[in-house]
Amino acid sequence: MNPERNGRPRIGLFVTCLVDLMRPSVGFAAVKLLEDAVCIVEAPVQTCCGQPAYNSGDRGTTRDLAMRMIETFQGYDYVVAPSGSCAGMIRKHYPELFEEDPNWRMKADSLAGKTHELTSFLVDVLGVSAVDASFDGAVTYHDSCSGLRELGVKSQPRKLLSSIDGLTLVEMKDSDVCCGFGGTFAVKYSDISGAIVEAKTKNVEDAKTHTLLAGDLGCLMNMAGRLSREGKPIEVRHVAEVLAGMTDEPPIGMVKAQAAKQS
Repeated sequence: MNPERNGRPRIGLFVTCLVDLMRPSVGFAAVKLLEDAVCIVEAPVQTCCGQPAYNSGDRGTTRDLAMRMIETFQGYDYVVAPSGSCAGMIRKHYPELFEEDPNWRMKADSLAGKTHELTSFLVDVLGVSAVDASFDGAVTYHDSCSGLRELGVKSQPRKLLSSIDGLTLVEMKDSDVCCGFGGTFAVKYSDISGAIVEAKTKNVEDAKTHTLLAGDLGCLMNMAGRLSREGKPIEVRHVAEVLAGMTDEPPIGMVKAQAAKQS
């Protein structure tokens, strides 16, 4: 280990496509949280993890993208993503892509073993139990499917949220039920997706909080879109933004009360 690092882990931040293109503030929040935890954070030039191609059955394109990812992040102690679905893709599905190629399988296993979702990395790997942030109000939390079922991310964000001064977490009904996004699922099966997110936003509303949080931007954009179309003035944010105390950015898809009345 480089002595100039003083034992600090070198983190390769996998920003994810949606964060890069739609919500860069999530990436900056992730950097702040990791640096506050005394990590060295770098965001190398990167590409898609291949999840959309994988979900569409295009294994060739998925393997090409996975190879790029493996090469890009091979020199880091850990790879951290503010997304359970992207981290789950790398951890759970990269190794199976190279079952017939022992050389690349070894490299895929190596990357998978050091890749983590953001809140899980902070709590489970670094032992972070509290963050220096404040938030005035009550929030509810949606457990995104990949993070929950593939990576076991459930208690970690709640543990960190409980340390925020002024924040009250109100659990919604069926917080662990899908929001209907599912990447390409929402495109292929739009009617089913719409029915699922309608039920989800009903539970969000019934929680009677002004803010909805989650750890995956795809889920957040899906739920925010539905809430917006329903005229519900509920703020939607990525959990990293609240944990980092970086809430100056306008909420995802917030509807002003006046706009809701006009609709």
